[in-house]
Amino acid sequence: MDLISRVSQNFQDSISTKQLAAELLVEPIANAARAMTQSILAGNKILSCGNGGSAGDAQHFSSEMLNRFEMERPGLPAIALTTDTSTITSIANDYSYEQIFSKQVLALGSQGDILLAISTSGNSGNVCLAMEAAHERGMRVIALTGRNGGRMADILGPDDVEIRVPSESTARTQEVHLLVIHCLCDLIDHQLLGQ
Repeated sequence: MDLISRVSQNFQDSISTKQLAAELLVEPIANAARAMTQSILAGNKILSCGNGGSAGDAQHFSSEMLNRFEMERPGLPAIALTTDTSTITSIANDYSYEQIFSKQVLALGSQGDILLAISTSGNSGNVCLAMEAAHERGMRVIALTGRNGGRMADILGPDDVEIRVPSESTARTQEVHLLVIHCLCDLIDHQLLGQ
């Protein structure tokens, strides 16, 4: 396959995945945005975490909340647990890499907060532990996953929301995760500010 055809195929695969996701994920995305908005209105915050590209997504979400998305508004309370290298490396060094998010959730999370947990496979050990820590603190979890939901699907509580991308491809899953994050930001702004 030549380079031009390969680029075209990547676009087509991304479009197909997004079209399938649009059919399946509208309701969970709306439910997640509703939960996030209620949490913010109650004076709570949203913590986010993930590894690699999912860490970038966690930070992307947090930046859209703290600064602004598409409408002018005051910053909203959100913390990406992926950004403090001193904290992450000290926890990894003194305990284990699997605890880098859960220890932060236990320290920073409060009842009524939300954890946005992101993993394309649903099997990231440190994200799974963060979900368990969130439940210990009385927090709801919004899980962005892919494939079959992995171990994260088994940890979800009855009040949690899973947004599972219907794809086996990490790249396609991450592309949809970004769109989901933008949908969440848009719906939060819409609920808080209207048009």
